[in-house]
Amino acid sequence: MTLQSSIEEKLTTAFAPERLDVINESHLHAGHQPDITGAGETHMRVRIVSASFAGMTRLARHRAITELLRPELDAGLHALAVEPAAPGEPVRW
Repeated sequence: MTLQSSIEEKLTTAFAPERLDVINESHLHAGHQPDITGAGETHMRVRIVSASFAGMTRLARHRAITELLRPELDAGLHALAVEPAAPGEPVRW
């Protein structure tokens, strides 16, 4: 299973999202550090809309996702961009 698939599965199980996009942006970051080639799964963006986020602050939403994905971050995921929303909230995507 790819890292992207694993993240999608975890987020789906934890938050039952109405909308979920997990985007591998690793290729956009090639060369910004000597060991970052742009290959693989080092940089991910999560766009998620879930009723679970209703009433939560933006910071609380980020923390919930980051804590859920802590094992992936500890195992080498270099960067995680998070764009969470509750249903009905405006999004830029």
